Amino acid sequence: MTPVAHFTTRIGKAAVFAAFVATGLSAVASARAETTLNIGWQQIVEPSRVPQADGAYEKATGATINWQKFDGGADVIAAIAAGSLDIGYVGSSPLTAAASREVPIETIFVVGLIGPSEALAAKGVDKPEDLVGKKIATPFVSTAHYSLLTALKHWNIDPKSLEILNLRPPEIAAAWERGDIDGAYVWDPVLAEIKKTGKVVATSSDVAEWGGPTFDAWIVRKEYAEQHPDVVKAFVKVTGDAYASYRADPAKWDAKSPEAEKIARLTGAKQEEVPELLTGYYFPTLEEQPGEALLGGGTAKAVAATAAFLKEQGKIPEVLADYSPYVSDRWVKDVVASK
Repeated sequence: MTPVAHFTTRIGKAAVFAAFVATGLSAVASARAETTLNIGWQQIVEPSRVPQADGAYEKATGATINWQKFDGGADVIAAIAAGSLDIGYVGSSPLTAAASREVPIETIFVVGLIGPSEALAAKGVDKPEDLVGKKIATPFVSTAHYSLLTALKHWNIDPKSLEILNLRPPEIAAAWERGDIDGAYVWDPVLAEIKKTGKVVATSSDVAEWGGPTFDAWIVRKEYAEQHPDVVKAFVKVTGDAYASYRADPAKWDAKSPEAEKIARLTGAKQEEVPELLTGYYFPTLEEQPGEALLGGGTAKAVAATAAFLKEQGKIPEVLADYSPYVSDRWVKDVVASK
């Protein structure tokens, strides 16, 4: 072979190799771009609304994300069970109901321990006994519903002695405005509006002291997690980073901050009220998530306790012997370990 021919052959082989590499990289990029993530979210005032508004989840996961807004956790669970959602935002009560029915889900991040951000507010009620005969609305199978029933039990008030209506937050706001209901156990930002003319009878902080703590969480469909572990890990990291940012300097998220503007824009809350609404939860950091109090054991115990109550109330058919398969700390541990 002549030197020229040899050189030409080498160039040809190099070109083929380069084309092969380019094709491979293109295929990887294409495969990543074709990954779809369906997320069910709720208009709750919390830190992860900021990266949602910024498109940070899309950038970190490399997936095409379909954000679907829901008004209650029961609807989120139904969508996940049907396979139309991959990750969803739910409260501890609908999470418990789903796990008790063995819906294949995992709890991957405890959003917040619910405090005064959920409460029972009503008009014409000075003491718990005044609730008798009143029309009180709440979204059924929600944390608010669970807290309402727990509060009534604490006060020795028969739930049948008042009219409990199953309404979603937007419906509660409209019914309150029309004067169709006497009160509601609901969460912010609807709660904030009701409190302007109604009186708070009890908050979820009170209910927690009475033995009924509640929390919100992100859950994932197990099949999706098995197929796209990198996407789930990236989702958890972005969420954790948002919480770390808030916890590091809550005062920075004041009413004039871009964070408050983004949260208000997504949730419908008034921007000037966002800082106060954020104080209605305790937001655990990534480092706290795998601890014994949360995903490391406490979350499964809280779900089991909630299940016992829901069974007593006839809301679920059976209580499982073990709820730990529905709670996983591996995602937060992986993120913490990779820092």
